[in-house]
Amino acid sequence: AGGANCDAMEGGKRLASSDGRDAGALVSAKKQKREENAGEERTVREKKGMRRTSNLDAPTMLLSGHQDEIFSIRFSPDGQVVATGSKDKHVFLWKVYEECNNYMVLKGHKNAILELSWTTDGEKIVTASADKTARLWDVEIGAQIKTLKGHAAIVNSCSPARRGPPLVATCADDGTAKLWDLRVKGAEQTFQEKFPLTSVAFSDAGDKLYTGGLEGVVGIWDIRKNDSMMALGTHQDIITGLSVSADGTHLLSNSMDGSLKAWDIRPFAEGDRCARTFTGHAHGFEQNLLRCAWSPDGNRVTCGSSDCLVYVWDFSSGKLVYRLPGHSGSVNEVVFHPLEPIVGSCSSDRQIYLGEIEVD
Repeated sequence: AGGANCDAMEGGKRLASSDGRDAGALVSAKKQKREENAGEERTVREKKGMRRTSNLDAPTMLLSGHQDEIFSIRFSPDGQVVATGSKDKHVFLWKVYEECNNYMVLKGHKNAILELSWTTDGEKIVTASADKTARLWDVEIGAQIKTLKGHAAIVNSCSPARRGPPLVATCADDGTAKLWDLRVKGAEQTFQEKFPLTSVAFSDAGDKLYTGGLEGVVGIWDIRKNDSMMALGTHQDIITGLSVSADGTHLLSNSMDGSLKAWDIRPFAEGDRCARTFTGHAHGFEQNLLRCAWSPDGNRVTCGSSDCLVYVWDFSSGKLVYRLPGHSGSVNEVVFHPLEPIVGSCSSDRQIYLGEIEVD
């Protein structure tokens, strides 16, 4: 598909020590072999007329180290670091460039990490966990700085506000979405639904929350009024992921009904707010929460898929532009790099891929 190359390079196979710091250099023989492989791959691509499009060490990098399924992956706002959260209860921080070294491990959760998000300043990470908490981490010092307690069940999702006060939204199997001000203790607001909620996202302006869950309804909550504004639209099955476009005009929702939908969330949009429906990806018996994401320019969308493939669609045409192999388990999340044509994916196979794609 397109010009992407999915041959796995042996990148990033460096683990961290128990204190979370880098455990040391790769053995020289392994490093030399990697460099030879990377050089060979570059030569093959050049012969085929496949130009490099990113600053990755090789067109495709494989990162290994987690001891269980990986549910979440996110690039830092500056694109230098990628964070991953796993069923092994840990967050790994990896350098995106050169050898993709794992240089820090964040430990503290008592159960699986189901989603993570960076704060806009790139200094902190918020995590949602099956241990019924969300937590805030300082990535500069590698320490937990706040625990958000208040949910009565598994916390499935977390979303920091993009602008304004330091607010974080969470949602859980207890049917609530909660709004937290990180400057104070306890939840500021609680929004109650009848059924478990699996995904939450802040509007670009930070004045609304979008939620999805078992009922298949995309709900909009007005933070200022502390009530449910409206149902944006519905799916025929559980919603597993939500994502607001960088310009704040559209919302993606992924569902176990086999569809990825883009909704027009501009204030005065008329008629059916479903702008696009993307299909082809799969939801399996595992019923994992397969997330979804926009490219920074809003031209492409992606989501997880249980068939081990990475799917990328063109937003305007709705056409599938990439269907990338490599994983051997459910692909739980795919995200775009903020600055370069790179996609990152994480899987139940405990592996992470960073791969360059063609420029639009």
